Amino acid sequence: MSHIIILEDLWQQYVDTNPHVQKIYDLFCDHNAQVINDHIALRTINDPRINLDVLAKPFIDEGYFENGDYHFEAKKLYAKHYECSDTSQPKIFISQLLLEELSPFAQKTINECINKIPQDLLDHPQKLLLSGNSWGKPSHEVYQKLLAESEYAAWFYVFGFRANHFTVFINALDQFDEVHEVNTFLKKHGFDLNSSGGEVKGTPRDLLEQSSTKSGMIKVEFTEGTKEIPCCYYEFAKRYPDHTGKLYQGFVAASADKIFESTNVNA
Repeated sequence: MSHIIILEDLWQQYVDTNPHVQKIYDLFCDHNAQVINDHIALRTINDPRINLDVLAKPFIDEGYFENGDYHFEAKKLYAKHYECSDTSQPKIFISQLLLEELSPFAQKTINECINKIPQDLLDHPQKLLLSGNSWGKPSHEVYQKLLAESEYAAWFYVFGFRANHFTVFINALDQFDEVHEVNTFLKKHGFDLNSSGGEVKGTPRDLLEQSSTKSGMIKVEFTEGTKEIPCCYYEFAKRYPDHTGKLYQGFVAASADKIFESTNVNA
């Protein structure tokens, strides 16, 4: 996937946890010389110990630079994306939850989790990126309460630090040219898509079209017992040239807002 070790490690953790991703990746590999990753997405909280600037450090050390920021007012999120001086490497999209905008219950719950993160992880962002949930077994009751307020907060409470999704770069595929063709192919093979805002998010006028699977369901050990909940999803993106003739490299907030809902319980 990449010569950057942290990206390889994030990919391996991602496919190990989400078997449907490996199945889709293998399907694409059966028909394409290579499957290129457009971007990965990471989730965090705007606490200075773990905020998006902290998560970006390992990538900046590898030659990445900030090249866009985004606001999601309804979901209480702020995000930035990073690109690499080596253009063969995927973009990095890091979002953070604006914790102060949530209820006292949510703030207290998430702060308690952050306070339990081992100092060694806080001191080494590259380890933090792969650390998952380092604060202990979650409560399903607490998860449900958070879910009613913020799907993002509930997801982070259970899963912590990991890649939320990787993204197939449709422009580089041999077999498909359009997002809707990819979607038809996936549905033919039994995969469910995120239909929030339509199966295709964005338009050629936006210079970016995207779609994604619904998150795979995985078994999680809660204090109350084992439950199945959504974990991660796989995204697909087609980029269009801008007025300079170069492919647009940014993101469209309105589309990303709907892509976030791929992990919704009722997506």
